[in-house]
Amino acid sequence: MPAIPSDPNPDSSLALLADGYTFMAKRRRRLGSDIFVTRLMLRKATCIVGDEAAEFFYGGDRFTRQGAMPPTTVRLLQDKGSVQQLDGLAHRHRKLMFMSFMTPGSIQKLVDAMVDQWNSRIPTWESMDEVVLHHEVQEVLCRAVCTWAGIPLSEQSAKKRTREFTTMVDGSGTVFPQTVWGLLLRARNLRWAEGVISKIRSGHPRVPAGSPAHVIAWHRDLDGELLDTKIAAIELVNLLRPTVAVDRFVTFAALALHEHPECREQIVGGDGDALEHFVQEVRRYYPFFPFMGGRAMGEFSWRGHHLPRGSWVILDAYGTNHDPRIWDDPNLFRPERFRHWDGSAFNFIPQGGGDFATGHRCPGEWAAIELMKGAVRQLTTAMEYEVPLQDLSIDLSRMPAIPKSRFVIGNVRQIEHEAA
Repeated sequence: MPAIPSDPNPDSSLALLADGYTFMAKRRRRLGSDIFVTRLMLRKATCIVGDEAAEFFYGGDRFTRQGAMPPTTVRLLQDKGSVQQLDGLAHRHRKLMFMSFMTPGSIQKLVDAMVDQWNSRIPTWESMDEVVLHHEVQEVLCRAVCTWAGIPLSEQSAKKRTREFTTMVDGSGTVFPQTVWGLLLRARNLRWAEGVISKIRSGHPRVPAGSPAHVIAWHRDLDGELLDTKIAAIELVNLLRPTVAVDRFVTFAALALHEHPECREQIVGGDGDALEHFVQEVRRYYPFFPFMGGRAMGEFSWRGHHLPRGSWVILDAYGTNHDPRIWDDPNLFRPERFRHWDGSAFNFIPQGGGDFATGHRCPGEWAAIELMKGAVRQLTTAMEYEVPLQDLSIDLSRMPAIPKSRFVIGNVRQIEHEAA
């Protein structure tokens, strides 16, 4: 078999921190290959990109997530014993628990909770000279998802939980001191979640039966045993934190509405597909997850290249979503491209690819899409606002990325709708 093209640098860890989302694209162009080998943290890594690569990565039980991410990132975004760290039947069984929360009715309740929280904040925003939308949406989503999960928060607890969830995400792709701070707040957050699980199991407070927190607390794995309290707490956090992380997509959506006012006109004008296509293009165009990693559970070959058992393989998600062979003019924001999208599970992977129930695709993807739709409706029909001069640049070396100003708005005014 032909040798895989290789990055000549002895270690590219610093280059990854400097290049961020564009790290793989730069080396693919330099090496002229969709597959190349590099070294990260002194470990050999095989990098791949494209829809065929995504199908290889997600299309079967070829890769485990164990040992596929830096330990600090695993602690902040997954943790040991979580569904993301399981494989085979154990993974599928635990994944079904998460998928049970993603029914249309359940997702609508989550969106309704978000809209209620958003509307309750508008009067406060009206009294503020400047509103940092990204920060405000974080708390809106935190309060909403906890209410939906069956554990509504007090004023003080809402601010603590918001800070913990968002600091975990912010620290996941950075280095000291943000990562250390994220780990410290993760520990505090996990203690809170363990307390929630313990109280549910003791019958106090009474959390609604069938609510996500109740289901997680009483979930039994394949062995018929209740999850360890810490593992149940980890899974509760792994439901709540990613929902709060949708704040980035919402901020990017607000930025897109500002930079592409024609999209706002189409959405407000009632184009039935405009909102769906707009949200999908936000997810494709703007940076979210940069890469996904896996460890080969056997010996495989891809495009004639041999991958030994244990190979560390990294799929370029951002690069696949900007691959010109898949997307015409990928660096242009064009929602109408989704009028003709084929719905493939592998060429559009902002939150993973493949099958939801059996693979490692994010189970909350449907909820993220509907939350984004709800937020865009709020931005376009529930309030008016001005966007002052600010630095809206996006540094692609920062992972996860966000506009530098975090999108500031002012002169917020609630739109009053006549009763039907």
